[in-house]
Amino acid sequence: MSDPGTLSVIFDLDGTLVDSEPNYYEASRQTLAAHGVPGFTWADHEGCVGISTRETVRLWRERYGLRASVPELLAETNRRCLDLARTRTRAYPEMRAFVELLAAGNVPMAVASGSSPEAVEAVLTGTGLASRLRTTVSADEVPHGKPAPGIFLEAARRLGAPPAACVVLEDAAPGAAAAHAAGMRCIALPSVPAQADAPEFATASLLLPGGQADFRARSVHAWPRDGAR
Repeated sequence: MSDPGTLSVIFDLDGTLVDSEPNYYEASRQTLAAHGVPGFTWADHEGCVGISTRETVRLWRERYGLRASVPELLAETNRRCLDLARTRTRAYPEMRAFVELLAAGNVPMAVASGSSPEAVEAVLTGTGLASRLRTTVSADEVPHGKPAPGIFLEAARRLGAPPAACVVLEDAAPGAAAAHAAGMRCIALPSVPAQADAPEFATASLLLPGGQADFRARSVHAWPRDGAR
């Protein structure tokens, strides 16, 4: 990134910074099975990638006719996610390298995640990223999760940065839409390759259609600012 001193970088967490989607899938599968919904598949899970856990369980209640309340389902899912996050989450190596490059240049950074505050803390601590990424915002702290822009706008506020000076890294279409709605540039690396041609990703300033396989820390760090829309 040329002239990084004028930029702030906001990371999505799950599927962008860390390979945590398997944890969320397993926690979701266990929760739904406990409520009489067997056979929840990875494809079913992919339909919820990018939206907050709270909005995901609301969707489950409608889709599967669950009798448990949203708070009950949310608490169960978050508890299972938290147990898995502490021991099974890994940071993507190139993302870790990117964070280190930004830190070396004193670039302000934040994490804006659809996960609970406790899960965000557990993942960042468990992966060793907490020392670099001290500013975090959970979807639980804003009225509406992605694709609403509030979570990114709150992250920018906490960084003391205007939205136009922020670059968001996202792996999911709702997150790319939220970044666009917030007036921020977006580097999109779809975690579901089949979704790379989603219209939400068309608004990204830099699209890496192969996702993590296409992401190289030094190349993205050198990405010219005047190449962004």
